[in-house]
Amino acid sequence: MSFREHDRKTFIADTCGDFAARRISKREFIRKLGIAGVGLSGFGAAMLGGGRPFRGLDFGNPAFAQAGPDEAMMQWLSEVGKPFAGTTIRYTSEATPPTIVANQLAKEEFTKATGINVEIEIVPLEQVLQKATLDIQGQVGTYDLYYLDQSWMATFSQDMEDPREYYDAHPDIAMPNFDWDDFSKPLLDGISMFDGKLVSIPFDIPIFILMYRRDLYEKHGLKVPADLNEYMANVKAIQEAEKGNGIYGTTGQLRSGHYSLECDWTAWLWGNGGSIYDKDGMFTGGDEQGIKGLEYLMEISKNCPPGALTWTWDGEGQSVAQGLAGQVITWGEYFPSFDGANSKVVGLMEAAPPPKAISLRMPDQCGFNEIPNVGHQGGSGLGLSRYSQNQEAAFIFMQWACSKDVVGRGSVLGGGASPVRLSAFTDPRTLAAAKVGPGTTRHFPAVEETINTMMGSEPDFPAWAELSNNTIPVELGKFLTGQFKTPQECMDAIKPVADEMAAPFRKA
Repeated sequence: MSFREHDRKTFIADTCGDFAARRISKREFIRKLGIAGVGLSGFGAAMLGGGRPFRGLDFGNPAFAQAGPDEAMMQWLSEVGKPFAGTTIRYTSEATPPTIVANQLAKEEFTKATGINVEIEIVPLEQVLQKATLDIQGQVGTYDLYYLDQSWMATFSQDMEDPREYYDAHPDIAMPNFDWDDFSKPLLDGISMFDGKLVSIPFDIPIFILMYRRDLYEKHGLKVPADLNEYMANVKAIQEAEKGNGIYGTTGQLRSGHYSLECDWTAWLWGNGGSIYDKDGMFTGGDEQGIKGLEYLMEISKNCPPGALTWTWDGEGQSVAQGLAGQVITWGEYFPSFDGANSKVVGLMEAAPPPKAISLRMPDQCGFNEIPNVGHQGGSGLGLSRYSQNQEAAFIFMQWACSKDVVGRGSVLGGGASPVRLSAFTDPRTLAAAKVGPGTTRHFPAVEETINTMMGSEPDFPAWAELSNNTIPVELGKFLTGQFKTPQECMDAIKPVADEMAAPFRKA
């Protein structure tokens, strides 16, 4: 590691420490990370001081325990773990569903079978970054595995083992039938790859899908919309027909200044043929397609409950569960809560892939690896440290935590499902849970199709976190509350800041 790189990681770690101690604001934290050349995906950055849109994890769900743990897996763990019995491996992560599952099962299953102890530290995201940065800077291997936000892949790619190459190079500890082809290519490309290298194994995948009330569709003769024009028509039809019943055409996560508003905007921007940046790295939100996207957002806001302008994802999800909206395009992680104990729409909600874009700009016309599509995604991966003193033991755990068996069982928890494997969608346990009730997986077919065919990804450069969490949603909030007279004024306010912040990362 060069002195320059050492200083950069010191700056990153100090910045994380200052934020954790509340010596600097969230905005200043994200700004400084951008200066240092490390980003947070918008979803990850928004978690700082906030929570994920999934509801509680239901380890009592019968489908979770059904047919698990896998006997062949346990036998393999018992055999392969013998040389490493007594070893302790360490892993740090934020509180994502797969981490909570691994933490819950590690002692009773993994450690019991292998004799390998596992210490999982679940801490806020900024502390995950700080701990990883300090550990890598000193190359001491305090942590054997890292939770990696998708936007950290570039920063830490040289410090991680390529898990596929490691698997091939260590056949004695390679899990039989781990099946690398069980991860879809769009998911690998969108979450775990950097510059042709596999940096991590996909671990978590929040993504937008369509969720709608079957009873209202049947009542008003509506069909599942094929594109965003039909979706808007359904929104307006429900709004008009149900206005006396306290039910709105849709709902939103439209809070000014919050990343959730930026998420909704990107779906409508991409769905109307726009992009955030062009191939030269210049902001394009104010071009013809961008203006159509912003007008679409405004029209959506007019057909939401009034509280939507103050809601992030939590309020949005609760509004559906309380029966206030006829349909929504948003995080699929909400869906199990709609069949939960406190929901007023149990058994009424259905899921489908998002409607197709009215027009779609191709990725080669965009900058910074942006991929336009309506299925806005966020995600993370699990990486193996090059500096670990217990690499083999850690890799055994990594394979177990990312195995078909554990991913399959983890995907039937009551909310927060992360089906990162293709097999999770056909696993008998997830199929058994595809019925009305807590922990339902009725929405999984929609999630699968969206991942494979309609996944949208935001630009990937360090300063993007600040733009997506501050500048863009602040100006969008002004537009939705009438502080700009036209959509063009709103986009014109964003453009100079977006262009300036992207300038250091444009290709020459």
